[in-house]
Amino acid sequence: MLVVAQVFEVIAAGVLFAGLLWSLWISLRDYRRRRDGGLAYRVMRQSFGGAILLGLEILVAGDLIRTVAVAPTLDNVLVLGIIVLIRTFLSFSLEIEMDGVPPWRKGLVSGASVMARAAASAKPAPG
Repeated sequence: MLVVAQVFEVIAAGVLFAGLLWSLWISLRDYRRRRDGGLAYRVMRQSFGGAILLGLEILVAGDLIRTVAVAPTLDNVLVLGIIVLIRTFLSFSLEIEMDGVPPWRKGLVSGASVMARAAASAKPAPG
């Protein structure tokens, strides 16, 4: 069972490495097309942030498997709980950093809300 947890950790490392390479590739491609360094930077942050989130999720799965594989003592469960809390906080923080808004406020900046506000502001004034 410990081998399975190690496989998850290797997969997570591979996801992070592949995500870094992919993010570099698409940000360089965007820079070459548009010559906008700010946009290329934002593309890099968004795409690599997604890879980091996926890698963290895979690492949490590996930690869960490792905890089940060893004797589930109170110490092991507490350590797992702390690790999961830290990684969940990191995932949550990264998601806010990438989206620019907390998850509970996404509806205010979603496509439908933005379109409704734009349509309302485009209506001619009465009279």
